[in-house]
Amino acid sequence: MNANAYPPVKVGLLGLGTVGGGVTRVLARNAEEISRRAGREIVITHAAARNLDTTTANLAGLKLTGEALEVVDDPDVSIIVELMGGYEPARSLALRALANGKHVVTANKALIARYGNEIFAAAGAAGMMVGFEAAVAGGIPIIKAIREGLAGNRLEWVAGIINGTANFILSAMRDQGRDFPEVLAEAQALGYAEADPTFDIEGIDAAHKLTILASITFGIPLQFDQAYIEGISRITREDVAYAEQLGYRVKHLGIARRDAGGVQLRVHPTLIPQRHLLANVNGVMNAVLVKGDAVGQSLFYGAGAGAEPTASAVVADIIDVVRTLTADPENRVPHLAFQPDALSDLPVLPMTEVETACYLRLQALDRPGVLADVTRILADRAISIEAILQKEPLPGADDVPIILLTHPVREQRMNGAIAAIEALASIRAPVTRIRLEPLDAD
Repeated sequence: MNANAYPPVKVGLLGLGTVGGGVTRVLARNAEEISRRAGREIVITHAAARNLDTTTANLAGLKLTGEALEVVDDPDVSIIVELMGGYEPARSLALRALANGKHVVTANKALIARYGNEIFAAAGAAGMMVGFEAAVAGGIPIIKAIREGLAGNRLEWVAGIINGTANFILSAMRDQGRDFPEVLAEAQALGYAEADPTFDIEGIDAAHKLTILASITFGIPLQFDQAYIEGISRITREDVAYAEQLGYRVKHLGIARRDAGGVQLRVHPTLIPQRHLLANVNGVMNAVLVKGDAVGQSLFYGAGAGAEPTASAVVADIIDVVRTLTADPENRVPHLAFQPDALSDLPVLPMTEVETACYLRLQALDRPGVLADVTRILADRAISIEAILQKEPLPGADDVPIILLTHPVREQRMNGAIAAIEALASIRAPVTRIRLEPLDAD
């Protein structure tokens, strides 16, 4: 197909921040390659941004405005690229664009995780497409891989390091023996973490992404509100060091797993074996591991954020849209991988029903009988111990850390055991629990 045989497809950007700037540069730099792939020229003609003083975008030839609605309502624009972030006005603008007969591409994981069901329904009613590859794991094409490349598999689970900020912090704590607050401050200084880092360090950002991954993996509606979310702010350098001694590394994982009773949907610090590939993903990099019945395990690794890695995913979505502009809506790849009327009602399991092995760190008085009390509590609840690590007390201290690794146990049973252990007079602080995943034992 001659790219010149059709008029250029006009794109409108909402937001000219880091990613918006990257999109303008990638589209301009690779214009010839992109038109050869898409079958016609793609040009950004309109953009909306509140502040143009700090943008790195290529502004040549753009019709600029401070009002996003002007771009969304412009009849010349065929594709709206939403790069504003947040829930509103992103949601309202996306719905308006679809109602106006425009396709939408977004990097907004929060928007898709919370309002994706509504947005996809609106897109289906309007015969439009919504591309969201950039919403999960930055430049890694994980949505396309699961939705299309692994479509012949019954997918069993997906586990990923999907927040670069948390991974950077845990990597530095392990490699340099530093405390969490110190490394967080460094991450903020380097621009890896926001001034308010809550979404990153408390797991909310990862949960947004995991919600999307779970939906396309298992063909279930997006259910962000059902995700179990636990961050890394309570992880200490001692925990990281003890894990190393036991042959594990602490990573902040998003895990979605299909069980007989439903789907596990959980984000939390996790011990994984040192030899595992995921254990060796360091710094701000992301990685997603997918297990299918036919393919086995597949690992996808790359940059999870950044201007041009994320722009790579955004531009790929734009090309996908352009390729299928003339295709019947029913012949396009479904948004959530499965046909909309074939989504499963498989429930998301409450965390109390999930079974995992556990790392427990206890701060106990250094006196006889303490460990016997603890093991009795575990035995009464049929919780088996795999390993025990007891350290010497520090000079002048009257308490000592005790580290236990358990065999897999249902969360509800472990919650009861932890409550009973914390009630002992000999236990001086709340018990630290980190769940353990072998990942390759299936």
